[in-house]
Amino acid sequence: MITEVNDQIRQKVNRVPLFSDEPQTLAELFSYALEKHSRTDALNYKKNGEWKSIPTSELLDRARRIAYGLYALGLSKGDRVAILAPNSPDWTIADAACQISGIIDVPIYTTLAPSAVEYILNDSGSRVLFLQDVPEFERLRDTISRCERLERVVLFEGIADGAMAISDLEEIGKRSLEEDPGSLESVSKEIGKDDIATLIYTSGTTGEPKGVMLSHENLLSNVIDAGEKYSFTEEDVPLSVLPFSHVFERTGMYLYIFNGMAVHYAESIEKVPDNLREVRPTMFVGVPRIFEKVYAKAKMQAAEKSSLKEKIFDWAIETAKEFALRTERGETVPRMLGVKHAIADKLVYSKFREFFGGRLRFCITGGAALSDTIFLIFTGSGVPILQGYGLTETSPVISSNNPIDVRLGTVGKPIRNVKVRLAEDGEIEAIGPNVMIGYFNKPEATREAFTEDGWFKTGDIGRIDDDGFLIITDRKKELFKTSGGKYIAPSPIEQMIKGSRFVSQAVLIGSERKFASALIVPDFEQLASHGRSKGWHEEDPSSLCTRREVLEFFTRQVEEHTSGLARYETVKRIALLSEELTVEGGELTPTLKIKRRVVDEKYSDVIERIYEEAEKENRA
Repeated sequence: MITEVNDQIRQKVNRVPLFSDEPQTLAELFSYALEKHSRTDALNYKKNGEWKSIPTSELLDRARRIAYGLYALGLSKGDRVAILAPNSPDWTIADAACQISGIIDVPIYTTLAPSAVEYILNDSGSRVLFLQDVPEFERLRDTISRCERLERVVLFEGIADGAMAISDLEEIGKRSLEEDPGSLESVSKEIGKDDIATLIYTSGTTGEPKGVMLSHENLLSNVIDAGEKYSFTEEDVPLSVLPFSHVFERTGMYLYIFNGMAVHYAESIEKVPDNLREVRPTMFVGVPRIFEKVYAKAKMQAAEKSSLKEKIFDWAIETAKEFALRTERGETVPRMLGVKHAIADKLVYSKFREFFGGRLRFCITGGAALSDTIFLIFTGSGVPILQGYGLTETSPVISSNNPIDVRLGTVGKPIRNVKVRLAEDGEIEAIGPNVMIGYFNKPEATREAFTEDGWFKTGDIGRIDDDGFLIITDRKKELFKTSGGKYIAPSPIEQMIKGSRFVSQAVLIGSERKFASALIVPDFEQLASHGRSKGWHEEDPSSLCTRREVLEFFTRQVEEHTSGLARYETVKRIALLSEELTVEGGELTPTLKIKRRVVDEKYSDVIERIYEEAEKENRA
């Protein structure tokens, strides 16, 4: 389903290859990896307490057997196969099997509710579903029974009635391969760069999820063009943490393979600190939340040791920020600042680097806004963070800071072969070989996503500085208007509030109200540590959130971290929530974006109380 809009894009974008022998499809990518970067430790995973490796050759051999197995089950080029599992070599190998056989895979977040899984399976028309294990199969058994197009379930681990073990699928494929060894090669040669490689469903913050059709060229061009100004080599060691259902990590995996890196899979989110120390990665791809938590944890540990340790930590952090700010601006670092920085490095920064394994060259972040404070803290501590920007629909990178071009407060310059412009209302529009084919089975939504001359409308508001760096100011759909007629962009203010180490989450409210308020979820670990010195002995979050002193404390935190806002943007009231906003609770998307409509509905009584109490005080 390629629309006229996409024909306009192809006419407008003439991509120039960066390498003379670069692969044109993901099928060619895996062959390229075997030819150029064959290694014995291509994929690395931990089992029974030991790290184990899978060679590039085994990756391809297993992928070929699975591909033949899928064809033996009756699938063919263009059919859909869903993958719902945590990151693992099996995930990557199943994906490779789909790509070399022209089958379209559909990644599904493991955190999605069964109803959302059912919607994606039915909407995509998936015929096969890869699942992690028996418990996940049992969780989704009823859901699977309601998916009429679904014919088979394949388990990466375990055996269950009604499901096939991946080893059995490989055995079927092995026999098929022996009978007709050349059939898959002929299919792979027929795969074109404009063919759909994957369907990735959007988070659905404002409606039902949409299947984003990404072609082989969409993904590969992004891998190659986004990595142009990075000095990636076979010596780089990445740790895969974000789920492959997130396009950011999915494209990252292809980047690792293209550059011949030894990929290591994190055991779980909880095990990431241990895995970082073991793997000692040279690069790390993560969302801002990870870096926020690392900083908050380090701050709390210093505070718990002694007041002196906390003062030293705070001094070191301020030194790091000043050092990074001067360096980022290209200014000369004063001698005394250099001395302070060297002392702070031994006392504090070295521990930051040790957390990431001690040999990190840089971190790459995206998916949400990174605060300037976090950027300065980590960069000034010798852990450079390079922020980029993009969407699922753009495969995903539109722009990125990189080791050559980096600027505080921006998401970098547009990557090679991608162009950006601003509409009259400030909306960012993009065009390039990374822009999606369209939304699966939704021609009207596809047309609405593009301008008449073929540029993709991102839905984000931004500006471009004099040097071409892109600055995001907010989501177009998230802007709200007060009853006084003033428009407020919530995201930047929420980021400011989250600058407090005591704040875990913040949601700005105030649409059609007289003033802006905020719902705040405290970081209860940080709050408990601080509260012990204040006599707040309640450990129950609900009790803490109702204490007058705690509410006053957070009010001061908000005032302190949001100074400089226009009067109409000022947060006049807050309410504390005792429970985290979660994907499972429905308040967050799988990519951890706030579903504002859900929050407004779920906490409507809290929101009403905020404004009712304000009215009473005004009348008194």
